[in-house]
Order: sequence, then C-alpha cells, then structure tokens
Amino acid sequence: MSDILATIADDLAREAIALAAELGDEELVAEVSKVIGAASTTTQEAFMTAVRVRLSEARARRYLEERRARAGA
Repeated sequence: MSDILATIADDLAREAIALAAELGDEELVAEVSKVIGAASTTTQEAFMTAVRVRLSEARARRYLEERRARAGA
C-alpha cells in the first residue's frame, strides 16, 4: 500500500505544483492539501512531503544553475 500512497501523493504533488505555477496561485497547494486531508490525513501527509521534496529539488537545481552560470561553466 505504501507504494500506491507514494505514487498517488507524488502525482498529485506534481500536478498541483504545475497548476499553481501556471495560474500564479500560491495557495493552490495548500487548498489541495486541505481537500485531501478531509478524506485522509495519511494521504495529506504524503502529499505535503512530496510537495516539499519537489519544491526543494527545484530550488536546489536553480541554485546549481546560478552557480554554474557565475562560474562561466
């Protein structure tokens, strides 16, 4: 079951992050989290973990690109 949970949570996280960026809606992820939490706190926790992991990855990749650009690489 944990594989299913992780897959669903990650799929929802990717979709919510992409739509939030597309719409310019910073609250969308939090709203999706509330909707999920109303039915399953376990799924909500997995969703928010996936969101944090994906957003931190994106932030780290931007930082690496900035450093690469500054180094002229």
